[in-house]
Amino acid sequence: MKINFASQIGNSLSQVLPRVLVLTEEEVKKSTSKAVKFAKENFSFEGKFGQSALVSETVLIGAGIAKKVDELALQKIGSSVVAFLNSVKIKQAVVLFESEDLAQVAFGALLQSYRFNKYFENKKKDKELKLESLTFVTSDSSKVQKEFAPLKILAENIFFVRDLVSEPANVLHPESYAEICETLKKDGLEVQVFGEAEMTKLGMHSLLGVGQGSYKESKMVILKWNGGKKGEAPLAFVGKGVTFDTGGISIKPSANMEDMKTDMGGSAVVVGLLRNLAQRKAKVNVVGAIGLVENMPSGNAQRPGDVVRSMSGQTIEVINTDAEGRLVLADVLHYTNTKFKPKFIVDLATLTGAIIVALADVYAGLFSNDDELAKKIESCGLKVGERAWRLPLGEEYDEMINSDIADMKNVGSGRGAGSTTAAQFLKRFVGETKWAHLDIAGVAWRGKGDAMAVKGASGYGVRLLNELVKTYEK
Repeated sequence: MKINFASQIGNSLSQVLPRVLVLTEEEVKKSTSKAVKFAKENFSFEGKFGQSALVSETVLIGAGIAKKVDELALQKIGSSVVAFLNSVKIKQAVVLFESEDLAQVAFGALLQSYRFNKYFENKKKDKELKLESLTFVTSDSSKVQKEFAPLKILAENIFFVRDLVSEPANVLHPESYAEICETLKKDGLEVQVFGEAEMTKLGMHSLLGVGQGSYKESKMVILKWNGGKKGEAPLAFVGKGVTFDTGGISIKPSANMEDMKTDMGGSAVVVGLLRNLAQRKAKVNVVGAIGLVENMPSGNAQRPGDVVRSMSGQTIEVINTDAEGRLVLADVLHYTNTKFKPKFIVDLATLTGAIIVALADVYAGLFSNDDELAKKIESCGLKVGERAWRLPLGEEYDEMINSDIADMKNVGSGRGAGSTTAAQFLKRFVGETKWAHLDIAGVAWRGKGDAMAVKGASGYGVRLLNELVKTYEK
């Protein structure tokens, strides 16, 4: 969908119908428009947020009680415009809405336009977005266009993440994923791909053990953006990239196993974030690291009871091969920490089903060893609508992952605190570095969609972390 901005409705735009009027409740009360009067009498239209009505060739969208609302509310207004116009199969429209931050309205509209239709043939036309373009009328179109430019880049990278997460595992596997990452050199990123031979030399047996049951070669990809001062410590982001998770020998039930193509969601956010930072030329040094594996059962697969030695030297008893994400992250976290000595590390992973039980698809689970970093993540999440809820770490949980025959085991004792013991496991691989872990198992894929996206991959995390990075730019 194309977004345009115009300072006035000229002759050409006057032919584009319908017009969309976005009105507050106060404006609806005062309006003498025949269309508004008709909507009030026949559709009980009051201008409340979420209300919409089509009267002849005029679309009415409710903006709520005030124009001066936060960015997220403005984005939701834009999203509601697209959702309604598409539902009534309108292809083009002019939007009239007096707002001091119209770029945010357009951003919300663009986010709602995403569709993943790559594999439709017979039903492709039915699934496509009907709305082709929106023109927002504003008193200063050049100013709004300038404000919208970085938001458009951000939206495109959220779409990039959604595409990655939506791809089936026969298309997106460790080898093809690494090739996609290589193409990002054109955006100005430094990209380095490690194969199994290189990772074996590094001693990354925790990661390699997960992928040994697959005939697809495991990979680690390092992405670097050098937009800050030379030699300044980078910010670091690490992502779990299990391109398909059968559970390995501890195989999952067959019901809904197809959803496990999304188990690389954390890595996709890291890649999309770095691509966004490069394209908007962020003034900060950032490194992204992703571990790419496929967790498959085979005659060469890792067994429950195996003991592996991680790159850090710590040994791990593998109790459950379906608790594989933390094994991947263990080595990537240690490599990132020791190689780049970052200011902080934030890792993202679709790590535990337990976080879905606790928080559903409303919040990501947040764990951290640093209060300041955790508070920044929480506040950035609230601002952009990607919320994170902090959960505890502690010695009692740490003791639950102690093993009788190795330094640790990859699952906790009993059924309790599954997300916390997983985070406690990761904490052992970051040393004293400031670190936060986001368990995005519940928010990476939404079964019913939300105000900013249709059903499917959400792209959760790109906006949050982009906002976090901004707080470190100079």
